[in-house]
Amino acid sequence: MEFSPHNNIVKLCIQGMISQDTGKPEDASRIFLQAWNEAINDFEKFLAAYFVARNQENASDKLKWFETALEFALKVNDDATKSALPTLYSNIAKCFEELNDSENAKKNYELAASFKDKISDKGPFYHGTKADLPIGEFLTAGFNSNYQSELVMNHIYFTALVNGAGLAASLAKGDGVERVYIVEPTGVFENDPNVTDKKFPGNLTRSYRTDAPLKIVGEITDWIKQTPENLKEWKEKLAKNEGKIIN
Repeated sequence: MEFSPHNNIVKLCIQGMISQDTGKPEDASRIFLQAWNEAINDFEKFLAAYFVARNQENASDKLKWFETALEFALKVNDDATKSALPTLYSNIAKCFEELNDSENAKKNYELAASFKDKISDKGPFYHGTKADLPIGEFLTAGFNSNYQSELVMNHIYFTALVNGAGLAASLAKGDGVERVYIVEPTGVFENDPNVTDKKFPGNLTRSYRTDAPLKIVGEITDWIKQTPENLKEWKEKLAKNEGKIIN
C-alpha cells in the first residue's frame, strides 16, 4: 500500500502527534487507539500499533504494541515497510532492556542491525521539477534548495512514489510547467535522512538521495495534482519549518 497523507489512518496519526507535541498525551492516546480501531489493512494496523506503542507508559505495554506493529509490518512486506524494520526491532530491544531481558534485547538489536541501511527498492524512481529537460539528460547536485534558498545541495533527491515527485514538482522554484521525470540512479543512493525515522518509522515515502547523477529515462504526465488549497497549505508548512536540512 502506498503511503499517502490523505489516508485516514495517516491523518489520525498526524493528529495524535500534534496532540503529543502540544502536551496533550491523553488526547494523543485516544486518537492513536482510534486509528488502531479504524485500521482496515495490514499497513494501517502496523502504523497505528506503532504509535499506540510509543504512547505507552510501561515497557510491557510498549513491547506488546511494538511486537504487534512488527507482526503486521512483516505481513505487508513491501519496500516502504521493510525500511521500518530496524526501528521496530530497536524499539523492541529497548523494551527488553527495560524488562532486564538481555538475551532478547541482544537478539533484537542484532536483527535491527541486519536490516539497517539495506535498501531493497528497485523503483521505478521519479524526480519532480519545473525544469524542461530532454530524455537522456543527467540531473546533478549543486543547485540551491527549493526549501532553503541559501543552501546549495550536496545531493539530488528522488522517490519511488510518483505522487511524491508530483508534490516536489509543484513546490519547485520557477515558473515552468510541473514535470515528473522517470530517473535511474547512476551510483549508490541512501534513504533521505530528512524524512527517514522522523515523524513516521522508516522511509515510508520511499525518498532517497545520491551524490551521483540521475539519468532521465522518461516522463510521467499522470499523477495526483495538488489543489490550490493543498499547495497553499504545504507552502505555509514549509515557511514555518525551522528545522535544518540534513545536507
